[in-house]
Amino acid sequence: MTIQSSLQIGDVIRNAVVFNIKNWLGGAMNSDSLIQSVQDFFAVLEERKIDYVLVGGIAILHYVEGRNTQDLDLLMAVSSLEKLPELKITSQDIYFARANYGELQVDILLTQNPLFKKVHKEYSKVQQFLDRNIPLATVEGLLLLKLYALPSLYRQGNFARVGIYENDIATLLHYYQPDMAVLLNEISKHVNKVDFEEIKGVVSDIQKRIKRFKNESR
Repeated sequence: MTIQSSLQIGDVIRNAVVFNIKNWLGGAMNSDSLIQSVQDFFAVLEERKIDYVLVGGIAILHYVEGRNTQDLDLLMAVSSLEKLPELKITSQDIYFARANYGELQVDILLTQNPLFKKVHKEYSKVQQFLDRNIPLATVEGLLLLKLYALPSLYRQGNFARVGIYENDIATLLHYYQPDMAVLLNEISKHVNKVDFEEIKGVVSDIQKRIKRFKNESR
C-alpha cells in the first residue's frame, strides 16, 4: 500500500473512525470534514515551516501494508506546538499532548523527552510521502518509540494496544531486519533496568516467532 496524497491519509483515518463501533454511539460524524481537516492540517504545517516528524500508524504505512489508525502522531517541540493555535489541546503533560484540529485527532510526542528528541534529530528523514515532502521517522525511529512505550502499556493493562504495538514491531523487524543490538543499546539509556529487561524479552520472543515463521514458510 502506497499512500500518495493527504486525501488518502484522510481516507485511512476516516475508515478507522467510521468502522469503530464505539464511535457510532457518539452521534453523527462528518467524515468529509475529517478528510478536509487532514488536508488543511498538512498545508498549515508546511506553510508555517513547522519542525515536526510524522510517527505512529500513518508513518508505519509508508513501510508496511495493512496498518489502521484513527489519528495523526507527530514529534514536535513545545515551541512548534505554540505556533499552531488552531490545535485545541484536550490534554497535555511534560512529554505528551493530545489535540483536535477540526475533526482530526492529533497526538503529539514532545521533544522535551530525550528519546523523542533523539528520534526527531537522528532517526528521521524527509521523504516523498503524500503529495508533498514530509519528515518521517525511519524504521529504526519507529521501533525505538514502540519499544519505549511498551512497559507503560503493560502497566496500564492495555492489552489491545499492546497487541497493536507488538504487531507493529514484529512487522517492521520481519521486513527490514534492523540492527537490534544498536537499538536496544539506545533504549537502555532511556528506561530503567526493569523496563529494559522486559523490552529485551519482548524483542527476543518476536525474533523467535519470526525465525519460526520463516522456517515454516519454506
